Amino acid sequence: MTTQLVELETQLTTLQQEAEGAIAAAASLEDLEQLRIKYLGKKGSLSQVLGGMGRLSAEERPRIGALANEVKEVVQTGLDQKKAALQAAQIEAQLAAETLDVTMPGTFRPQGRNHPLTSTIDRALDIFVGLGYTVAQGPEMETDYYNFEALNTPADHPARDMQDTFYLPDGNLLRTHTSSVQIRYMEANEPPIRVAAPGRVYRRDTVDATHSAVFHQIEILAVDEGLTFTDLRGTIKTFLEEMFGEIEVRFRPSFFPFTEPSAEVDVRWRGRWLEVLGCGMVDPNVLKAVGYDPEIYTGFAAGFGVERFAMVLHQMTDIRDLYKSDLRFLRQF
Repeated sequence: MTTQLVELETQLTTLQQEAEGAIAAAASLEDLEQLRIKYLGKKGSLSQVLGGMGRLSAEERPRIGALANEVKEVVQTGLDQKKAALQAAQIEAQLAAETLDVTMPGTFRPQGRNHPLTSTIDRALDIFVGLGYTVAQGPEMETDYYNFEALNTPADHPARDMQDTFYLPDGNLLRTHTSSVQIRYMEANEPPIRVAAPGRVYRRDTVDATHSAVFHQIEILAVDEGLTFTDLRGTIKTFLEEMFGEIEVRFRPSFFPFTEPSAEVDVRWRGRWLEVLGCGMVDPNVLKAVGYDPEIYTGFAAGFGVERFAMVLHQMTDIRDLYKSDLRFLRQF
């Protein structure tokens, strides 16, 4: 027996013992895979030992080859057994973590409520949908064209002073009303149309008990052949009676650049008149801007602030209460 043979046998025996100890101590499947590569991989310890067989005689090589196969089988068996054990432990741990104790009391989560603004919007839209209107929405960041120009309000029109808004560096602005949605809708649809446009709008108002720089609005638009102010008046009266019940309604002459004639609408509520919305017949210039023939089609529009309706319905005195997220206030609704 040569020295080289004894050395290789010793290395194989040591490798087996070392591998068995390392496999027994492996704590995860990832660790086990690293051990497989270390001992049985192409560049692993076993391959390195077998690389020394070139120094053996032809008679000694079969003996080392047989011993190497035994070591490889022992190590592979140890890896397989340890892998099965680790997988079983992993499954047990997962089952334990996912076990549901049906006898435990449930976790209480208080049921949420609609914000008064949300409920007011939903209530109004339900009424308009019942009258045959389609709900449409548009971007809050608008171009000057859709917010003003297409609504018969050119750059030098004094009506812009009433809606001085937040302008952006690129020339766009935060919309001052949802009328821009009506323009976009008319551009994409042919008459007859009936659309309700809810959304958030922005104006450079001084914040106080009845004003906010950011508020919500709902506007309606109807365009068809033969629509008159009578149709507008009937629609508004029906809507307000659905919102507030049997109430007295009055129309006062007013001015809006995109409607002619125009009117403010008041309701008699708790013994006094309250202004609740503005309305009017669509100005022919607005119809022309979207490609409608004003000789064939007429239309009417109306709009109101959701916050004002919510304050009336819930007898609120300060608009800022709607934005404070004070649970002591919101739990009332």
